[in-house]
Amino acid sequence: MAFAGCTGSDSKTPAQSGAEEKPTYVVGIDAPYPPFSIMGKDGKPTGFDTETMLWIAEKEGFNVEFKQIAFDSLVPALNGKNIDLVHSGMTITPERLEQVNFSVPYWTVNQTVIVREGSTLTMDDVLAGTATLGTQRGTTAEIWIDENLVQKGLMDKKNLKHHDNIANAVTDLENGNIDAVMFDSTVINDVIAGKKLQKIGSVETGEQFGIAVRKGDNELLATINDGLEKFMNDPYRQELIQKYKME
Repeated sequence: MAFAGCTGSDSKTPAQSGAEEKPTYVVGIDAPYPPFSIMGKDGKPTGFDTETMLWIAEKEGFNVEFKQIAFDSLVPALNGKNIDLVHSGMTITPERLEQVNFSVPYWTVNQTVIVREGSTLTMDDVLAGTATLGTQRGTTAEIWIDENLVQKGLMDKKNLKHHDNIANAVTDLENGNIDAVMFDSTVINDVIAGKKLQKIGSVETGEQFGIAVRKGDNELLATINDGLEKFMNDPYRQELIQKYKME
């Protein structure tokens, strides 16, 4: 039986028993975050990130246990040793690199803006700071809006609406409480599917996603990088991209 939650400094060492056992790493995710992390009706997570991690685990010889955590609490949970990895569409940023280490990048996104169908709002309006914008708390969309619109005096800080998740932001938009939502480009297609919402443009941020590990967990980082590099060159990656309609 595999042991769960290798969250101590000896997380790379299998449990002592008659036969060597695979370690189990606890992976923090924030779902729903389609197509990267999705919580199924059976309570089991799926999605591009989840299936990628399961593939890497099989190739590298370890087990995984997924743990649902709010996005802005993922890094604190990692450094608090409540989880061993973060694999949840997390952008590699200088600020986060001060707290954790990241794997090689595995995906790139920009920031896309959506509005209600029939809205006359334009990207020029958004960039001029005249719109009320919603997004998920702790994300790079929130950081971009704050740094490029609020801090530059283009937009009143009260017009940046913080939501616990992207679904709540979209509901606020549908109900007419905000003018637009900004979020990761790959996720937006799932967000607006079947809804009376439309894209009006994107901000080219070129953000790269990576898998986060605690500083000092160098052996685990090397294992993750090895698995990711194998995944990036395996046909299974393209199968997942097609499965989740990511391009």
